[in-house]
Amino acid sequence: MAKEKKHTKRRNIWNWMDGFRGDKVILIIALLLMLISVISVFSSTPLLALETGVDRIGIMTTQLKVVGIGVLVILVLYIFGRSGLYRWLGKYCFILSLGMLVILVFNLNLGIIQAGEINGARRIIKVFGKQLHVYEFVKVFMVLYLAWALDAYKRGEFKLNKFLAALSPKLFNWTTRPLGEKIFYIYIPVLLTILFVASGSNSSALFLGGVLILLIVVGGINFKDLLVFGAVAAAFAGLFFIGYKTGLIKSNRIETAISRITNDDDATMEILLNSKIGSPEYEAARDELKQPVGALLAIKEGGIIGKGIGNSTQKYAVPVIFGDYMFSFIIEETGFLGAILIILLYFSLLARSATIAKDCDNYFDKIVVAGLAILVTGQAFMHMMVNVHFPMVPQTGQTLPLVSHGTTSFLVFSAVFGILLSISRETYLKIRKREEATYRATIEREPADEVQARLDDLDTMETLENRIDEEYGDDV
Repeated sequence: MAKEKKHTKRRNIWNWMDGFRGDKVILIIALLLMLISVISVFSSTPLLALETGVDRIGIMTTQLKVVGIGVLVILVLYIFGRSGLYRWLGKYCFILSLGMLVILVFNLNLGIIQAGEINGARRIIKVFGKQLHVYEFVKVFMVLYLAWALDAYKRGEFKLNKFLAALSPKLFNWTTRPLGEKIFYIYIPVLLTILFVASGSNSSALFLGGVLILLIVVGGINFKDLLVFGAVAAAFAGLFFIGYKTGLIKSNRIETAISRITNDDDATMEILLNSKIGSPEYEAARDELKQPVGALLAIKEGGIIGKGIGNSTQKYAVPVIFGDYMFSFIIEETGFLGAILIILLYFSLLARSATIAKDCDNYFDKIVVAGLAILVTGQAFMHMMVNVHFPMVPQTGQTLPLVSHGTTSFLVFSAVFGILLSISRETYLKIRKREEATYRATIEREPADEVQARLDDLDTMETLENRIDEEYGDDV
């Protein structure tokens, strides 16, 4: 008896994954990325340790705590998250995003909530003294909102526009027409969000705009309507550019965007070589080239198999290699093989998410899964393109999801994986319930004598097994 109990306990431990009803591949991808993050952050942060006065063991301990909280976030959402909850939350996510962005843009101080700056740009808000990177939340919030809006449009469930049209038909009657609903609920929120984000981060606005437009296309919006949206967005961008060139609009973010898109490293290198060492021109050119050139050197020095864990040299030269240039760092230490592993993990996430979206039985779930998968993999590949200095990609920072150092980004992407797992769990249970119902219906339609014959066969097999056990015992 004791033997049997011990055996059962061992089976429960080793077969815990058998009881996991979410997508196991996505769970394994998340855990592998987290493991890579712990190792990479510990190995890549000597400069951060010097700047903050904290030893690297302390940094790794902090990262382990963040990873632990991230795992907890994934498990909580997996267990308690529901499609209905995400749909209800998605309805209000644009208001949440807009509220956070307004605090940033207008530099508001609301007591416990205050706008803050990083590198001269307002990108964070402080809540009870804790820093939250607003754009990381806005990315996920807008995917959830857009999924709700596309689903509500398809179902014909919009109400606010009808209420406003009843109050003032002259002002809002246009919002009750099909195209008007798209403009009111989809295009205007997307444009406003992109414009507000662009005030603090051009790269985040560019990336978020690309993700949301792609999600609109995936959601099945008419291509002609999308062209109208594109024309309006281009007109807005043109007006801003004209205003900047004529001096009506003064924004260092527009200047930064233009310089990054038209960045010419050869010209900067020429300035560096021809300037007097220590001069302002020399220092400016050196600072501008330090990160992109250091990242390219890390990739070149990594080769096929890399230098080995802990043997990077560029981590002493590139200031934020543990964040914006984590992919370059991984290649330097693990080589081309490490890069292939990272790429395969994100491609696998995209492939598994596509399978989950295909199996979902409602439109909202399909859009959420597709949107979050595009968000994670899109940011990952944008990070990689920045690291390899891909042409026409702005040389600006985007973290490598669930790998780069950074608390807010890490926890937000943990929540993304939790949402994906909870929806995959619901999908699995629904499919299983339908299969069981089909099986029961099939059994009920069979004649009673056939069912009895199957039961008799099972009894015969069980009797035969018992006889073998009695005669041969442990020798079998």
